[in-house]
This record gives sequence, C-alpha cells and structure tokens, in this order.
Amino acid sequence: MSVRRLAPKELQPASFAFTEENLAWARREIAKYPEGRQASAVIAIMWRAQEQCGGWVPEPAIRVIAELLQMAHIRVLEVATFYTMFQLQPVGKKAHVQVCGTTPCRLRGAGDLIEVCKHRIHHEPFQLSADQNFSWEEVECLGSCVNAPMVMIWKDTYEDLTTDSFGKLLDGFATGNPPPPGPQNGRQFSAPLGGPTTLKDIDDVSAGPATAKGNM
Repeated sequence: MSVRRLAPKELQPASFAFTEENLAWARREIAKYPEGRQASAVIAIMWRAQEQCGGWVPEPAIRVIAELLQMAHIRVLEVATFYTMFQLQPVGKKAHVQVCGTTPCRLRGAGDLIEVCKHRIHHEPFQLSADQNFSWEEVECLGSCVNAPMVMIWKDTYEDLTTDSFGKLLDGFATGNPPPPGPQNGRQFSAPLGGPTTLKDIDDVSAGPATAKGNM
C-alpha cells in the first residue's frame, strides 16, 4: 500500500462544519452504539463528511469528527489514512474515477481504460483535470470480476467497459447526464450477452424436481 498523507496546507479549507442535516444524521449514528463506544461510528461519519466536502476529507473535518466522537485526533487520522475509500486531497467536481486494476480487469482491458484516463483527465493519478472536473486512480478489486473491466464513480459501478463506452461514460458525467450504472454492453447484471440461456421456460422454473421438463 502506498503512503497516504493529508493534502498540503494550501489546499486545506480554513474550517469545517457539518450541515444541520448531516450533524443530526451523525448524532443518530452515534446513538446506535453503547455509551463509551461512540468511536464505532467513525467510518460512517467520515464518509458523510467526505460526501459533504465534494468527495474528499480535509484535515479540519478530521478534527471536527474527533471532537464529535470524543476521540484523539490521531485516531481519526489513522482511519482516514488507512482506508483507501477516503480521499485525502481534492477530487474532480463531476467525477472521481476509480479504475479496477486487479487481474481479471487487467486481462479484459483495464490498461486501456487507464490510458483513456491519462489522456482525458491527467497523465498522473490523483491529479485534477485542467477544468478541475475529473480525477482518477487505480484501485484493487471492486468485486465485479465477472463484468470486467469496470470502474467506480462515487457510489456506482460501471461495468463491461470498452474504450469507446468508457469515453461515452466520461462524456455523460461532463454534461451531467451519465448513463445508468451497471453493465454498459446491454446485458443484465452478469447474465450472458443476449439474455439467459437456461430456465427460460416458466414451466421449467415452477415445476418441482421430479416433474420439470427433461427430468428423467
């Protein structure tokens, strides 16, 4: 795992405060745990802070979370720097692209998707595009191996990508009209292209094991 550090001071906001809505939500999360166990809510609350901050966790937010949970600042900082789901510097305003680079995706073309990121966003990961709307990084397995190659943008995954469909995906985020998440080649979930190949007859599905068609 690479070393993860907070963004430079010049990129950090002067302060952070939860919105009233998010603060109320955070207090409800804390109330789920017994007295003295408030720290158990740190990941959920940090995720909400990241969402509020446009996709990254600034240092002032870490201090606010520590105070809210009555934790030492260093303990919250440890969480922020350990889990790669937390971004420690500003990300693209419209999309932060996480490209899965694990073996199944690599074998199916993830390297080509990374080249698209290098040419369309920035040659280096974790850097903002010229218009500051996009950023990208390579990550480990995101759990959609059967739909490789794939990327995650915010909370959604986009799967079965080619360089062309990935380009259209980026175009969609650029214009504010991204396609629905999931496979981008027309198949349903991880079903075969063209649709299911087994149990297509309703009688096959509803019949018991002794009476199903073809059962000897």
